[in-house]
Amino acid sequence: MAIVRRGYGCTDVGRRRVINEDAFLVDDALGLYVVADGMGGHSAGEVASREAIETLHNMVRREHAAMTAVEELKLPELPGASRRPVAMRRALRILESAVQHATYMVFGLAENNPERRGMGTTLSVLFLRGDFALTAQVGDSRVYRVREGVAEQITEDHTLIAWQLKRGLITREQARASQQKNVITRAVGSRDYVQVDTNCVAVETGDAFLLCSDGLYGYLEASEIADVMRLGPEAATRKLVDLANERGGRDNITSIAVQLCAADA
Repeated sequence: MAIVRRGYGCTDVGRRRVINEDAFLVDDALGLYVVADGMGGHSAGEVASREAIETLHNMVRREHAAMTAVEELKLPELPGASRRPVAMRRALRILESAVQHATYMVFGLAENNPERRGMGTTLSVLFLRGDFALTAQVGDSRVYRVREGVAEQITEDHTLIAWQLKRGLITREQARASQQKNVITRAVGSRDYVQVDTNCVAVETGDAFLLCSDGLYGYLEASEIADVMRLGPEAATRKLVDLANERGGRDNITSIAVQLCAADA
């Protein structure tokens, strides 16, 4: 049965900020969804997030026809534990290349303008292709998959706290109390190259996805996310942003909700 995707996104400046440096993309036709959380003085974060998304979107659109042609060949799966179709591996490479192009673009813009030196952005990308969800990740925005009432983070935060936790240097209690929660270890544009995490997971009819900046998930538990996502993409997105604002709204807040439905639903 064919799967139809329906996405909705919104962004809010929050209660404490004057400028919204977040940006997002919802392209249901392409199956591409992106959240970017920019950083840098003199509105540079706003420039970084917008330019990164535009660059990535343009590259994926250009490669879309070639990806579709490969998928239609119905190539066999590769051996190994992952057994990902050849077409999916190609799509993951394209996603990674698109993020690298965005990195080079943002870095170049910063190098040409002294006021924007050091600007950068996170990028969390969800690309839905057939029965698979592909992700590309840089920074500390997130992608969650919601299935059967359970929200699971399917991207990894690139933060100092996450790095310390992974290596057992601090406990989760220490992480919650840390003053270094916002220190990220990777960003698009801070250099001319960045290490990109990519992943591929199978999807099912009824799955939902949430992409969000830290200004949202910092106020919510995973169980709350799953409950709100039952409302459907538009209502869920607006409700999640409202909750983040009600609980403090210290940062810009961005949310994209995507629902997968049967074609005849």
